[in-house]
Amino acid sequence: MAQRDQVEVSAKTVEEAIEIALRQLEASRDEVEVEVISRGKPGFLGFGSELARVRVHRRPKASLPPAAAVAKEVVDALLKAMGVSGTASLGQHRPDSPNSPVIEISGEDAGLLIGRKGETLRALQFIVNILVARRLGEQEAPVILDVEHYKERRVKALQNLALRVAERVTQTGRPISLEPMPPFERRIIHLTLANHPAVKTESVGEGEMRKVTVLPKGRARRPPRPEHPAGPPRKGVEAERPPQPSPGEGHGASPQTP
Repeated sequence: MAQRDQVEVSAKTVEEAIEIALRQLEASRDEVEVEVISRGKPGFLGFGSELARVRVHRRPKASLPPAAAVAKEVVDALLKAMGVSGTASLGQHRPDSPNSPVIEISGEDAGLLIGRKGETLRALQFIVNILVARRLGEQEAPVILDVEHYKERRVKALQNLALRVAERVTQTGRPISLEPMPPFERRIIHLTLANHPAVKTESVGEGEMRKVTVLPKGRARRPPRPEHPAGPPRKGVEAERPPQPSPGEGHGASPQTP
């Protein structure tokens, strides 16, 4: 009987579907690539629920690039050192970074590696790339680290946010500035609205406070209003004058005659 190289499986959760697929392929997590077709829906009281569905295919052994193999070893070692219950596996290449190996982390404790707005995940990815570079020297492309498909969900959320803000800017004609974002997330906003017919985007600010502003097309940003230097009062504004002494007061005042 020929060995199967790909299966599609449905189950209550993504992890359960992956485990079933691995048993059907008689493969380990390191030997396959996983594509999540649907994450499923829990429903309410059993109504409207949907099963999660994944497509799992066997990865040819010769196709494993050195950077991906080393990155997986590094991540496995870090997870063990941190005492995190999680599993690292090779994920699918991202369309915007086709040369970057992708390491997916899943497991009971995997959510702890995301952190607030993905800060912990970005820090862990930075450490992984440093350790991989030390072992391999210069890399053609950086390693991408993801946890439970967090970045995939974040990309979709940012794309939806960009479209909602663009619609509001189009309706009001006023620019809107988003909250500060890391470069990866700002790039998603720029790419999403790059071909929008009515709005344009630009990054403003410095360092961690850099953010994206969405503006109506054809509208230039207003320069900051200059502060008025001290000088003659503006037209229509009466300058303050010192109080004038009343008759009979002050030095040298002549007495009033009846």
